[in-house]
Amino acid sequence: LKAAALWFVLGMFFSSLKMLLQLCISTLSYVLSKVCSYRTPRPPVSPPDRKLGELQTAPTPTSVNYHFTRKCNYKCGFCFHTAKTSFVLPLEEAKRGLKLLKESRMEKINFSGGEPYLEDKGEFLGKLVQYCKVDLQLPSVSIVSNGSMITERWFQKYGDYLDILAISCDSFDESTNQLIGRAQGRKSHLDNLYKIRNWCQQYKVAFKINSVINTFNVDEDMTEHITELNPVRWKVFQCLLIDGENAGETALREAERFIISDQMFQEFLERHSSVSCLVPESNEKMRNSYLILDEYMRFLDCRQGRKDPSKSILDVGVKEAICFSGFDEKMFLKRGGKYVWSKADMKLDW
Repeated sequence: LKAAALWFVLGMFFSSLKMLLQLCISTLSYVLSKVCSYRTPRPPVSPPDRKLGELQTAPTPTSVNYHFTRKCNYKCGFCFHTAKTSFVLPLEEAKRGLKLLKESRMEKINFSGGEPYLEDKGEFLGKLVQYCKVDLQLPSVSIVSNGSMITERWFQKYGDYLDILAISCDSFDESTNQLIGRAQGRKSHLDNLYKIRNWCQQYKVAFKINSVINTFNVDEDMTEHITELNPVRWKVFQCLLIDGENAGETALREAERFIISDQMFQEFLERHSSVSCLVPESNEKMRNSYLILDEYMRFLDCRQGRKDPSKSILDVGVKEAICFSGFDEKMFLKRGGKYVWSKADMKLDW
């Protein structure tokens, strides 16, 4: 009886052991099958897949707008290039991209943001300006800024290399600028504007003004102030919506309340018809007539009312990336995108 009991216990033990091993093998097989079938998620395709017929013939990047930073110290409610990232390329990589553009026959580079003077207190920008004028020998180097970070010392150091400085100013009423967000604290935006105008005169830089016409300034008459400041160009933009920037669920700004009709924009232009330096840009003219490079040096295609990025020119070169830019070269020329843009050719009375 003892022997029979022992054999019974041993049988039960080995049977349980067998079942345990089968369970372990089954579990291990399941885990291995999941591991082997796993794939690393692919990043979003950039640019979006498009049929070959939708690609444009590579245009010449005659004039390029390089938004090397999205960071800004102002909070303009209609901003269409918002602080979605804080990324800025290393200086040498930015220079490499600019050299690629020059080799593709770029004649004019415009540095913008964000606020371009924020990065390293204007030194990053100054070094790029100097590189483009001295090393690349570009006919025109320009900047668009809100003016709040510009110092006379910067002009003394880099003014010789800069052809045009455009300051954004949407109103000659300080309270209106505050409503728009074109301000930093209680600092006077207009005081800066006039001060920079004088520095441009002193250091021989062509002075330009950019204004975005919207619901808060559309009834204003700026004729007297523009005539007094006497810029080489007064660029007047109709406020534009860009999905993902100042419109839509993912946008950092809500610009709908700033939008004006085509008729309202036309009435503003007629009110200022005596201003000879005025260069108007409606939504139609503006949307696809700029070659825009973002902080990663990707061209941005705005044809669908949003900014679809190409691959970076640093990765694929200018010729391939620019085919995804959506650039309307005919509209660029129609809006007067090519003009006398080298200060050496302007024959200005300094």
